[in-house]
Amino acid sequence: MTLADDIALIMRVPLFSDLSGDHLRLLAFSAVRLELPAGQVLFRADTKAASAFVIMKGEIAFTRERDEKQEELGRYGAGALLGETALFTETLRPATATAVVETEVIEIDGSLIRRMLSEYPELAVKLYAKLRERFGWTLAELGAVGAKLEILRYPGAS
Repeated sequence: MTLADDIALIMRVPLFSDLSGDHLRLLAFSAVRLELPAGQVLFRADTKAASAFVIMKGEIAFTRERDEKQEELGRYGAGALLGETALFTETLRPATATAVVETEVIEIDGSLIRRMLSEYPELAVKLYAKLRERFGWTLAELGAVGAKLEILRYPGAS
């Protein structure tokens, strides 16, 4: 893939979709490309996270150990952004990410994003708006789940 291909895919990630061409080029140029054979672990749960990954092609499964068994939490394909919280703050990986099939990802370093935010205030405003929108959606989803749990907890109350 070329730099132009990387830029086109990064631009499809909702968090980055409103970035300028210059910002997208900087991200794509600084990103590290990784090729993972099927079964290779990209990162493990509870390890320090300093970067995010955009899946270029392939599929990644998120798993978490529960009762000494691996529970699959979800699968993600091309265009997905994994670990976006690490772009903005120090955090731990919430799950183990493993390539389901031969997979290609690009790694975006969190320190680059944080430096870009300090140098380009307009970028910070755009990303803040995207994150606010995404967290609003997440809170709405959690509210819906909470309502369903209440119905399960108190079946006659609905």
